[in-house]
Amino acid sequence: MACNHVLGFDSSNMQMVALEPNQEGTLYIESDTQANYRLCSNAQYGVCNWVIPEEDPHDFCLACRLNRIIPNLNEPQYRQRWHKIELAKHRLVYSLLRWKLPIQSRLDNPESGLAFDFKANPNSPDEPKVMTGHDNGVITLNIAEADDVECAMERKNMEEVYRTLLGHFRHEIGHYYWDVLVDNTEFLEPCRELFGDERMDYQEALDRHYHQGPPFDWTERYISTYATMHPWEDWAETWAHYLHIVDVLETADSFGIQIRPHVVDEQNDQLMVLSQPINPYYSYDFDEIYQAWLPVAFAMNSLNRSMGQEDFYPFLINPVVQQKLKFIHDVIQKTASAQRKVA
Repeated sequence: MACNHVLGFDSSNMQMVALEPNQEGTLYIESDTQANYRLCSNAQYGVCNWVIPEEDPHDFCLACRLNRIIPNLNEPQYRQRWHKIELAKHRLVYSLLRWKLPIQSRLDNPESGLAFDFKANPNSPDEPKVMTGHDNGVITLNIAEADDVECAMERKNMEEVYRTLLGHFRHEIGHYYWDVLVDNTEFLEPCRELFGDERMDYQEALDRHYHQGPPFDWTERYISTYATMHPWEDWAETWAHYLHIVDVLETADSFGIQIRPHVVDEQNDQLMVLSQPINPYYSYDFDEIYQAWLPVAFAMNSLNRSMGQEDFYPFLINPVVQQKLKFIHDVIQKTASAQRKVA
């Protein structure tokens, strides 16, 4: 607001850049390095602030390049929904890039590459509603999820304690990365030991879940009731929560938030200070991340209650879920380490 520069996110360097237009008006110049950038083509709709280096031949940024179907922009309400959707999706892609996870678009891999389809329900009541989900690399999102009223109604109908666009994206991308990182790899058997055998019939598991509900002791082994349905859903739900934790901790660290909770050390009967918030992208130790998360989540829940709002993080991480989160952390760390060696 002070310098009146255009700001953009350069995903190739993972940093924000301050830009000013060049004399021709076709490119933007980065103030410090004098590097030339173009705006992503979706900037014209106000849904993207990522920029593209001049030498990059693409019209769209890396995040928008993954879109296969977008809403009908002739509908004003659809434009508003798309804006919310892209905010959540860009945050998701940022996390994937920070971890150096493989991202292969549908254009590069027509059979199983990643793509996003953002669809509206059909006008005819005789046609089936659009179902949010993942299928062999294609993540479909019903754009009604971007409507606050629709989302709240669906959350109530499904008896969920949490439902957001970002939560949907993190869950569905978990399915994608199960295919990419776990299936037919060294991680498959250890994953089955923790999450269960994914070869069980999915439709039968779905029918059982909606007819019988979750097992009575689900809070001792799962992060949510939906995670109890099938090992794939358990993985995807836990994956989403891992991304929740990582993103919140990085944000807390970037703002310099310090929480110094004092707890009783039962062995020595004295107060001790828990670990401070950290940047989880630089931590190889999951226990360090988990110990940093506990006071942050507790403080944020308390702050929300002070405003009469629902808990910021209304979930209980039991010891079994903690092991599952650690497994996902290890899979990501080993993948990121391999990617760094290749780079």
